[in-house]
Amino acid sequence: MHSVRIFFFLLISLPSFAQNDRRVVDSLVLEHPNSTQKVEKKRVAITIDDVPNTRSFEENGYQSKLLHLLDSAKVPVTIFINEGKLDYGKKRKNVKLLEDWIERPFVTPANHTFGHSRYSAVGFDEFVEDIENGEELTASLAAKHNKNLRYFRFPYNDLGKDSAQQVQMQKFLSDNHYISTPFTIETSDWMFSAVYDRYLEKGDKEKAKEIGRMYVAETIRTFAFFDSLMRHQYGRSVNQIYLCHDNKLNEDYLSELLLGLEMEGYAFIDLDEAMRDEVYHQEDNYWKKWGISWCYRWMKPSERRSTMMKEPNLGGIEDRYHKEMEEK
Repeated sequence: MHSVRIFFFLLISLPSFAQNDRRVVDSLVLEHPNSTQKVEKKRVAITIDDVPNTRSFEENGYQSKLLHLLDSAKVPVTIFINEGKLDYGKKRKNVKLLEDWIERPFVTPANHTFGHSRYSAVGFDEFVEDIENGEELTASLAAKHNKNLRYFRFPYNDLGKDSAQQVQMQKFLSDNHYISTPFTIETSDWMFSAVYDRYLEKGDKEKAKEIGRMYVAETIRTFAFFDSLMRHQYGRSVNQIYLCHDNKLNEDYLSELLLGLEMEGYAFIDLDEAMRDEVYHQEDNYWKKWGISWCYRWMKPSERRSTMMKEPNLGGIEDRYHKEMEEK
């Protein structure tokens, strides 16, 4: 298996790698002068939602830049698939793209529904139909490559509007041999991505680059917050599960994020290994529809949860997102 660090330093040695991008990596190295020291290994599983990004695939001449990046990095990932995305553009090529993802040995395929519906809004019957429609092609492609379709993630991490709705759907998933997949860390990369795309559309590459760097820095800062929170809760680091999306931002900046996490002492593991951590065997004590981290869902009582939700504000990206969307 190739080291992410080896991959990245090979990357920055290429003439096409911009000088400004070199400075980003240099700053990461300079901030860790004792990086050769032995440190406790922290672990994280990378999960990618809304695969495949067929719009970007078409724009890039039917090449998946994110998949090519992961080919080089050899980081295990679990991809949460929306089969509805295959209907965009040239469907046959999109199906081939999905199989390209699934056939990779480092990729675990998973169901994210067909149409990315919100469970609390559509109700049980319609949501079950969306789950079943979302596995028709994926299950056969997974079987073709000797893989199982075991993991499911709720769109928006909306598990249901109340305890009755949540229990009903969890029973359906269990009866159909699905594991409801949690996450512990996410940094609204979809919001960073929307602003990033907007700046690129306007031809403002410097502002786009600023957003990309902010995404990497704020995500690493958020990892530090949740690692500290879990150490406070359990007296140790836990296996984290990071949620991000198949978008252009990650095509361009996930490699920097992986390098930064490696320098922070993280090893990359698959979802199976992450879920073996006993923290994932706890009860979910949160009965609302909002998609908060499982680090908070495990807490009780709710008053304690509200006092602990003090994660970083992500560099003010929400304000920039609303500003750009209003001007669009």
